[in-house]
Amino acid sequence: MKNIKKEIIEQKLELVIQKLMNLPENEEELKSGGEAVGFFKRDFGIAEWDWPQGVGIYGLLKVMEYQGNEDYKKFLYDWFKGNIAQGLPSRNINTTTPLLTLVQLNEWYQDKEFEDLCLDWANWLMNCIPRTKEGGFQHVTSANGDRQGVRLNESEMWIDTLFMTVLFLNKIGQKYKNQEWIDESIHQVLIHIKYLYDTHTGLFYHGWSFNRRDNFGGVFWCRGNSWFTLGILDYVDMFKGTLTPGVKTFIIDTYKAQVEKLKELQSKNGLWHTVLTDHSSYEEVSGSAAITAGILKGIRYGILDDSYLECARKGVQAILKNIDKDGTVLNVSAGTGMGYSAEHYKNIVIAPMAYGQSLTILALAEALNLAE
Repeated sequence: MKNIKKEIIEQKLELVIQKLMNLPENEEELKSGGEAVGFFKRDFGIAEWDWPQGVGIYGLLKVMEYQGNEDYKKFLYDWFKGNIAQGLPSRNINTTTPLLTLVQLNEWYQDKEFEDLCLDWANWLMNCIPRTKEGGFQHVTSANGDRQGVRLNESEMWIDTLFMTVLFLNKIGQKYKNQEWIDESIHQVLIHIKYLYDTHTGLFYHGWSFNRRDNFGGVFWCRGNSWFTLGILDYVDMFKGTLTPGVKTFIIDTYKAQVEKLKELQSKNGLWHTVLTDHSSYEEVSGSAAITAGILKGIRYGILDDSYLECARKGVQAILKNIDKDGTVLNVSAGTGMGYSAEHYKNIVIAPMAYGQSLTILALAEALNLAE
């Protein structure tokens, strides 16, 4: 990648990884902020079983793949065994996220406890998770302050679901050649595109409500869009060429339309605004990192042409500038519920988060493939 040395990326990547693996809970921020401004205990630290940590361990797994090593394998094994021994939280969309890593990790360990958990959870997704009209996965999340509780978000679909849950369902479906699970994953991708994709811009809304029959505030949220940019090529890649050509073309064309608009909306310094189309909103690093990773992946797969190289380079440079000397990723927005206006997203507080570390890891790991 022009003007970015591989050694610099490797140095920063190692700093960010070490910070992630030793990330403490930020109790002071929790006391002073609270959920009203986007703070949830699950968002801090690496120990908890929820989506921020699930994305983090997926980042470690991808680094092992990219670098062809097993450096973090024991850390991941111990993380899963520790959480299982402690007792897992309620099953919902977000707490499914760690299983995406567990399916692959278990290729090494062949651990029956891991296998049984993954299979049982996949059956739960198919048969028990609440559904919207037309069979969409309802975006059920963890209840705030109650590990065993849930927040139902009745009749709502959120773009986050594709990364948090659908990737796992497809992954395990492919592993066990379970066509019903694979077909359900395709259905979920298509219904989320149907209700969340905006044909005027190529961007995704945060959510859709079947009760309201609208996209809430109609906001194009950066990190929400980035879940699609980052995850959808991994999704397609899982099929190893077996995805029906018409469906594959539809999904890839949606991705290409989205990144074309994202390239247009990138700020001069390489980041994206937390409300993508509102330049008065702050620039946000976690979503920008995931977008950058998704664009780099598209270039690597030959889906995007070289006109995207400069966009990706600027993104990587901006991310590197937002890594503190101790490896903390800066300017990351806190956990973000559904908003009814742009102001909701603009007012979410900025603080170090597990997913800020992990999405940066994914971006830098991809950047290594194109670095000089």
